[in-house]
Amino acid sequence: VNKGYGAALKTGIRKASGDKVIILDSDGQHDPKYIEQLIGMLDDYDMVIGERDDDSFQVKRRQAGKNLIRRVGEFLVEQKLPDYNSGFRGFDRELVREMLHLMPNGFSLSTTSTLAFLKEGYSIGTFPIKVQERIGRKSNVKMVKDGSKAMLLLFRIIMLFNPLKIFFPFSVAFSSLGLAWGVAGYFLAGRFPNSAIIILVFGMMMFFIGLLADQIAMLNRIKR
Repeated sequence: VNKGYGAALKTGIRKASGDKVIILDSDGQHDPKYIEQLIGMLDDYDMVIGERDDDSFQVKRRQAGKNLIRRVGEFLVEQKLPDYNSGFRGFDRELVREMLHLMPNGFSLSTTSTLAFLKEGYSIGTFPIKVQERIGRKSNVKMVKDGSKAMLLLFRIIMLFNPLKIFFPFSVAFSSLGLAWGVAGYFLAGRFPNSAIIILVFGMMMFFIGLLADQIAMLNRIKR
């Protein structure tokens, strides 16, 4: 059974016996000549990513989706991201093994691993690489099918690493709306509308649900 790109990498990482693990795409995009440089940098960093330079080949139609995921990722970790979904990277094997339960079986393992290492405070080094156009058949990535997966990935990453980034703004918005509607109703009609109470209570519930989701997310991220 083809379990996916991420599942294949997870299998390889579990079977690896060395202290360091390096992954790269096998479709001709990545040049193995960079491996020696990457290995050297792994002595100083927990993860090293080969960042695609400006001359590297990239599929234009995917740029909008990648930029959206980048913006969400930077919002979550509150810092600029490196080339978060580059398939050419290396890890400390023990560190990445502790996080494999967080990694998806699909195409987003690179994105998730980048954010996981950043959120856990590990160091990430980068160096420039030039990526060529893939050799052989076209990519299996489809705009509509995988675009929807990318949107789900955004929500999954937020809920996995920082659910309060979603729940807290909504809580503030609904609580403010309910309070404003209630005050307006009191002065205009002489009573606090039932609808305002419902909206206000909903906003408060969103806050407490967010706190609960944050605690669950912390438990899920416990190292294994």
